[in-house]
Amino acid sequence: MMISSNSQVIEKPKLKFCLYVRKSTESDEKQALSIESQTNEMKALAQKENLYIADIKKESHSAKEVGGRPVFNELLEEIKSGKYNGIICWHPDRISRNAGDLGKVIDLMDQGLLVEIRTYSQTFTDNPNEKFLFMILGSQAKLENDTKSINIKRGLRARVEMGLWPVIAPTGYLNEERSDRPCSVIVDPKRASVIKQIFEKVGLEGWSGRRVYDWLKNDVNFKTKNDKYLSLGNLYITLKNSFYYGVFEYPKGSGNWYTGVHKPIITKELYDKVQQQIKVHEVDKTVIKEFAFTKLIKCGHCGSGITADEKLKQLKKGGYNRHVYYMCTKKRDTQCKCKPINETDLTEQFLKLIDKVSLDRLGMKEKLKEEIGKYTKFRLSVLNIDEEEVVEQKNIDMKNYAKFILKEGSIFEKRELLSCLKSKVCILNKEIQLM
Repeated sequence: MMISSNSQVIEKPKLKFCLYVRKSTESDEKQALSIESQTNEMKALAQKENLYIADIKKESHSAKEVGGRPVFNELLEEIKSGKYNGIICWHPDRISRNAGDLGKVIDLMDQGLLVEIRTYSQTFTDNPNEKFLFMILGSQAKLENDTKSINIKRGLRARVEMGLWPVIAPTGYLNEERSDRPCSVIVDPKRASVIKQIFEKVGLEGWSGRRVYDWLKNDVNFKTKNDKYLSLGNLYITLKNSFYYGVFEYPKGSGNWYTGVHKPIITKELYDKVQQQIKVHEVDKTVIKEFAFTKLIKCGHCGSGITADEKLKQLKKGGYNRHVYYMCTKKRDTQCKCKPINETDLTEQFLKLIDKVSLDRLGMKEKLKEEIGKYTKFRLSVLNIDEEEVVEQKNIDMKNYAKFILKEGSIFEKRELLSCLKSKVCILNKEIQLM
């Protein structure tokens, strides 16, 4: 309790602390207390000093990046709302190791919203000297971060210049766990031979990535050191990795290349053949092809989506015939037995479906009415055809109009029409079915 000069009694603000505990994720802080031990120590301090802890917040995110801690951000917002006006923590560096978060805390003290910060050995209030000391301790933590980052980068650069691999070894190699030989990798005796066969099958036998993937999973039962199957994406990453013939780029995309001291699994010649073969099988992703019935149909065997591809057959007299085939993506089952179906056959099946089923059941009727109305309006307003010459909308055979769109309409018109279907469509044994 305080007494002012005019003898009025002024209550000292009641402190409501939030106990904030953050576990260090920095590797060189091995002696930092764990979350539970920090919590126990600060609870004991609060009891000894008669401090009221209104809440406990725990976090494991690093304090290096500004705004990178969701629990800490929540704490700041609750201080602004008046839920707490004090923070209790083990050390100032638990609160901040970057200038941005440090500034936010000081700003709250300047506004009178944060009255006190209590650590195990120090107290910081809205006092110029105490705030200055808190800023120094927070800045010191940032200095340690920056210095450590520079030292780590320097150490990594020195190791790669020696031909050593500073990160996790790719599949087919193992990191050698010896303190006298840091960053050394050795050939994985269990997986290296399979990795070599992968390169040989693509580079020498012309296998596609999908065929190699199926072979690895179904014939070889090949798994990584983490006991997981090699995904198709990671398979292509493996095939493009120059590390296997003894050369690597570090960091990735930097343009800095080094010759490794590790034992190569393949030769440079085999690697180059693989790269040429990959280009043959890779689809030009800059060209986006649209097909009428994709995204509307599912595979009736495994439930995967249906994709499409076009084949151009050269004619003897010149020119090409274009054929579009729809097939299962095999996303859910790589062994799916769904057979490709020609777009012409698929269109014929949709035409028969329209003949067999009412438009109301299909859900197309309203859409067709709308389209026929647009067509009628176009003829009247643009082509200047007399109203008497225009066939009344009710007399137009909507089924025939739907067939016309399926046979002569654009890709987008076909897709828009079929998107009105009430039921889902699947392909089973090369025949469409409503689900």
